[in-house]
Amino acid sequence: MGVLEMPEHISKQFDAELEAVRSRVLQMGGLVEEQIVKAVDALASGDTAVLDGVIEDDHRVNAMEVGLDESCSQIIARRQPAASDLRLIMAIIKTITDLERIGDEAEKIARMAKLIHGAERAHLPRLELKHAASLALSMLRKALDAFARLDVNAALQVVKQDRGVDDEFRSILRQLITFMMEDPRTITPCLEFLFVAKAIERIGDHAKNMAEYVVYMVEGRDVRHTRGESHIEGL
Repeated sequence: MGVLEMPEHISKQFDAELEAVRSRVLQMGGLVEEQIVKAVDALASGDTAVLDGVIEDDHRVNAMEVGLDESCSQIIARRQPAASDLRLIMAIIKTITDLERIGDEAEKIARMAKLIHGAERAHLPRLELKHAASLALSMLRKALDAFARLDVNAALQVVKQDRGVDDEFRSILRQLITFMMEDPRTITPCLEFLFVAKAIERIGDHAKNMAEYVVYMVEGRDVRHTRGESHIEGL
């Protein structure tokens, strides 16, 4: 586990500002996580009231991103942070962008779920998305936990997990293609399920990004786009 060391000359007030921003990032992460859970559960149950709530609450996620971005800009302008402090601020700015996009994916799942359950269709494919969704949600939770604890090893575990979500997506895609080939009447609902599956896969991608920012924040190394597994030490 890495520890982010603050230069001794940094004031207690500055420390408090940084900690307040980190706390707000975790609060935003909690809201986004809640949005995903509601959207996926309501996809299974067809609860349109919950789906409408996910869609309507997306503005809350957007507002939190805007507020945090402004706070980070103010800190940079007033404090002119350097070294690890600047890495922390830059990682936060990137993290909240990914959280906002995860919120968008949750909204997309809710919109597709409304279409799936809103039409009377006798040819809905029998498809299991819960496992893929639980993997992506696990990645998000672990990435947020790694961010909270500045835990590099936990972050690198999240990076490894993304392969499992990608494999799930490819499996779902193969099933959907089979359904559409066997019965063209399933094409429309299959495409809607495909959008849901892709949204879940993108949630995993964004969680992976967030985990990579933790490594950058703590160690100052960029592990994005690294080929192979060589950057994942000791795993």
